[in-house]
Amino acid sequence: MAVTNEHLNIALGTSNPSALRETIVEIPNFRWEDIGGLEKVKMELQETVQYPVEHPEKFGMSPSKGVLFYGPPGCDKTLLAKAIANECQANFISIKGPELLTMWFGESEANVRDVFDKARQSAPCVLFLDELDSIAIQRGNSVGDAAGAADRVLNQLLTEMDALSAKKTVFVIGATNRPDTIDPTLMRPGPLDQLIYISLPDECSRLQIFKACLRKSPVSKMLTFEFLPSTEI
Repeated sequence: MAVTNEHLNIALGTSNPSALRETIVEIPNFRWEDIGGLEKVKMELQETVQYPVEHPEKFGMSPSKGVLFYGPPGCDKTLLAKAIANECQANFISIKGPELLTMWFGESEANVRDVFDKARQSAPCVLFLDELDSIAIQRGNSVGDAAGAADRVLNQLLTEMDALSAKKTVFVIGATNRPDTIDPTLMRPGPLDQLIYISLPDECSRLQIFKACLRKSPVSKMLTFEFLPSTEI
């Protein structure tokens, strides 16, 4: 029996690396054209992350360590993170902030450390931290024992962000609906030094969303796309 490159390629597509077996990992299949509107945001992500990864010899710079998406809920923040992972041919790990918090002393910090360890082992990797405000609360906003626990989690998060190496190609994307509650230390140059506002779609963006969602579906010739964005339900 002979093993060929074709067999290896099939195996790569159906098996997970051992470093990812204890972590929920998605292999995103979203592309930029799957996202309607947000053209300015997509261009900013391409210039910040995708192009430095694909053409390092031309840019002569390392990609940014991370960005923070902020804005109203339901505006494609998660979809954008999946798209950039796919375009960069990177693994994608998605974690919600509250999933890292526990009632046991020191365990929340250990969870943060473990997530970043998995991301480094899985490089190139996009680590998406949803609901970031739950683990990056401003110092002084909590009282009692909760304040000490929140500060320890934040300190661990800052330590892990500062320890990221450009050679490991780990890119962190945070997402929040409440940027005002996040500690400003996390948004200084270095950790999440790019803040990108994801706004509600305007009429032109809604038209692009309809076209993106329906581009693979059979559509009646009588349907007028320009009519849909201006229709209120």
